[in-house]
Amino acid sequence: MNSLNEVMVVGLTGQTGAGKSTVSKVFAENGFSVINADKIARLVVEKGSKCLAELEESFGDGIINENDELNRKALASIVFSDSKKLELLNTITYPYITREILKQIDSLSAQGELLILLDAPTLFESRADDFCELIISVIAHTDLRQQRIMERDSLTSEQALKRMNSQLPESFFIENSDFIIKNNKSMKNVFDISKEVSDKIKEYYYNKNSTQPEQKNSCACSE
Repeated sequence: MNSLNEVMVVGLTGQTGAGKSTVSKVFAENGFSVINADKIARLVVEKGSKCLAELEESFGDGIINENDELNRKALASIVFSDSKKLELLNTITYPYITREILKQIDSLSAQGELLILLDAPTLFESRADDFCELIISVIAHTDLRQQRIMERDSLTSEQALKRMNSQLPESFFIENSDFIIKNNKSMKNVFDISKEVSDKIKEYYYNKNSTQPEQKNSCACSE
C-alpha cells in the first residue's frame, strides 16, 4: 500500500543507536503525524493480551514477571543470543504489530492527517515498508552506536554488540532507502539534515497531489 486516499506514509528506520528518535521528533515538529512502532510493540504484549500468551507458550513462563507482565530483559537475553529465537519472536509479534499500525493509519486518515511518519526499527523485517511511499534510514558509525546503546539501555559492551549484530547491515539500509541520514556529528547537524529531508518530502507530497506528479529523488544526505 503506497498511499491511502491522499495520505502519504513515510517509513523511518535504521540502525539501533543511530539516533532515529531525534529524526522522528524533527518530523513531528514539521507537521508529520508519528506512529511509533516501539510503542505499538509494547501495546500488543500488555498483560492479558493474546500476543503475550503466545510468547509465554513459546518461551516459557520465565519471561513473565510476578505481575503477569512481560519481563523484557529476560526475553531480550534469550532472543539476542539466538537468531532462531529472535526469528520466532518476530514471527509471533509482527502480525499483531502490523494490524495495529494499519489501524492507526486508518484512524489518522479519518482525522484528516495527510503526512504520516511510521517510526519502526524493524520496518523491513516486519514488511511494514509495504505501507510506505518513501523510506528514510538513519545510520551512524559502529563505535558511536555502541556507546549510545550502552548509555541508553544500561548494557555492557557485549550486550550492545549482540543487539547491533542482530540487525540488517548498513549496506541494506543504503540500498533500500530513498533518504539516508548519517548521524555522526552534532545534534544540531542531524537536526538540520532532518529538517531538510522533511521539507523535501513535504514538497514532493504537495507537488504530487497538485497537478502533475513529480518523480521522487533518492538522497544520501551528507554527514
